[in-house]
Amino acid sequence: MKTTHRWLSIVEGCLLVALGIHILNSAGLLISGTAGVSMILLRLTDLSFGTLFFLLNIPFYILAWCTLGRDFTIRTFVSVSLLSALSELMKHYVVLSIHPGLSGALGGLLVGFGLIILFRHNASLGGLNILAVYLERRFSIHASKTTLFADISVLIAAVIFLDLSQLGYSLVAFLLLSSVVGRYHRPPKWAQSSLVDAKAN
Repeated sequence: MKTTHRWLSIVEGCLLVALGIHILNSAGLLISGTAGVSMILLRLTDLSFGTLFFLLNIPFYILAWCTLGRDFTIRTFVSVSLLSALSELMKHYVVLSIHPGLSGALGGLLVGFGLIILFRHNASLGGLNILAVYLERRFSIHASKTTLFADISVLIAAVIFLDLSQLGYSLVAFLLLSSVVGRYHRPPKWAQSSLVDAKAN
């Protein structure tokens, strides 16, 4: 029963993130982390977001396997694969027309709450999410701080691709995502116990 609950929650988290990213993509906006890098690369290649997101995450599985364990890595791999598939489906079957300001707000909130669900069930969406979970588990650095740093880095990289209005609306998404993770995310029991062990050592 516990396993079923965990996997259902992971699916729900991926659905929220996929919808949030689709809303942002529909308005030409960005989000942080590996997803944001994938959105930038969309402007430079013919590959889809789902394909780019999946490929960019492959190197991070090594870090996850070596530092966060097999179970976390497997759940993260499934989450990344599921998000990639959902993104492809939404690209073809979900048509949206939303004001960029509302897109930034809704997209940032949906991605933020989706990430919280995944973090609470010992999973992530790869890339900098893996780094955020590792830093939280090993050094007690809250995940919101890592995501905020990722937000700023992606925003700086996006300056050459987006106009000022798109940058502004993307910043709204970044801030709301970081705010949601900062206010609602609490390290789960598996992370708390690891933090205690790390401090003891």
